[in-house]
Amino acid sequence: MSRLPLSISIISLDEEANLRRCLASVAGLAEEIIIVDSGSKDSTAEIAAEFGAKFVHQDWLGYTAQKNHCLTLCSQPWILALDCDEELTPELSGAIHAFFANGDDQKFDGAWMSRLVWFMGRWIHHGDWYPDRKVRLFRRDRGRWAAEGGGQVHERLEVDGACTTLRGDLLHYSFKNIQHYIVKHARYSDVFLQTQQDKGRRWSLAHTLFRPWWRFVRAYVLKRGFLDGFPGFWIAMATAFFTFDRYSRMYEAEATDKTGREA
Repeated sequence: MSRLPLSISIISLDEEANLRRCLASVAGLAEEIIIVDSGSKDSTAEIAAEFGAKFVHQDWLGYTAQKNHCLTLCSQPWILALDCDEELTPELSGAIHAFFANGDDQKFDGAWMSRLVWFMGRWIHHGDWYPDRKVRLFRRDRGRWAAEGGGQVHERLEVDGACTTLRGDLLHYSFKNIQHYIVKHARYSDVFLQTQQDKGRRWSLAHTLFRPWWRFVRAYVLKRGFLDGFPGFWIAMATAFFTFDRYSRMYEAEATDKTGREA
């Protein structure tokens, strides 16, 4: 197949464990691969060179600004934005080719794709984690990253125009293990607290008591997380606990403000 009029946009930092898998899944797909790196000390640059990627250094600007900077370096009319820990399935790669072959690039300004997470030795096909649809393919002049949840951890692509949905999955190796999950969510808890404070929201006993139960029921029962076996149960329980943790952090912060005392 000929290369598509497409730039692949990636940001990196010490991603030797993930980058080769990511780039192998898009080999031959696009006219160019742009990687903006914020100072890797491992073999990230060497792996990028293996796949002919343009590797550019940029001191860290924050997730949203770093990704938008990468977009400015892309020269093709369409962009596929990926994270280093993501990988296209053959079906999704074929769907992207079909998107251009069928003329959908003349009808739409972007495309959604489902993201499938690997965790605890299996793919998670249910619960809150799937299909986790993301817009990642978009017309260069119609898309831009925007801050989400305070912009410190999560960001989203905003596309000005109509989007379609592609077949196939974007594989996501987001958590190495349970410990990695817990460490990440401790950080997410910090961001949640800061965001709520910035919006002037106050702690709620009702939210603290009932939201965790709702998140468990939604993930495990309504979204059929039970079909993912023990990992599905663990994810639903962890989601409920971290929901409880986030609202408890709001209580703690307000109590500390009132007393002015910390341990």
